[in-house]
Amino acid sequence: MGRAYQNSKESMAKTSDQKARIYSKYSREIYVCAKSSGAELESNLALSGLIDRAKKDQVPAHVIDKALEKAQGGGGEDFELARYEGFGPGNAMVIIECLTDNPNRTFGDVRNCFTKTKCKIGTPGSVSHMFDHSAILVFRGSDEETVLETLLMADVDVSDIESEDGQISVFAPHTEYAKAKQALMDGIEGIEFEVDEIQFIPKMTKRIENEDDQTLFEKFQGMLDDVDDVQNVYHDIED
Repeated sequence: MGRAYQNSKESMAKTSDQKARIYSKYSREIYVCAKSSGAELESNLALSGLIDRAKKDQVPAHVIDKALEKAQGGGGEDFELARYEGFGPGNAMVIIECLTDNPNRTFGDVRNCFTKTKCKIGTPGSVSHMFDHSAILVFRGSDEETVLETLLMADVDVSDIESEDGQISVFAPHTEYAKAKQALMDGIEGIEFEVDEIQFIPKMTKRIENEDDQTLFEKFQGMLDDVDDVQNVYHDIED
């Protein structure tokens, strides 16, 4: 069984409000990534992967272009990363990543999601030690040995490689993301990444057996999804 990373959600939004939230989250992340590391896709591999994900999730080109233009303009919002940890319904271990221009507001909004589902937000480090902060690169292929050799020749610190159903999944420490991606692009002709992200992957997963806890967990996820500043939610609960 492969590692329990989160597949990028397809954009199946049924209402304009849902679509607007998806577009806003991508726009904010693209803006921050381009502003911090440059808007050139050739040199900013994280931005390149992010834009590819946005396109797969059907984010319009004008939304992407506007975020890039704003990042190159020198002004705009001053967003910063905020990360929160805690135990959600069913004793779920949860990590929540936000991009915010008002940390006090964002903390209050996230804490409200915990309190309204009978849970409590934790302190930094309270659950993150049970996750691996990993770069994940998934592409079509079956030759694990060649992939491993390509990465080792580029001095990439590889955590794991999995091959299943005609796909190869490469896992590396998040600090090795750019080096790993560049090595694969240089070493494998025509490579196309189906997953190209940095995520928190739980070291172990569990199921919620209690029906009431499951209902609360779904409510918890829905509330977090409605918080504008929340970008990603990672947890150790099996789907």
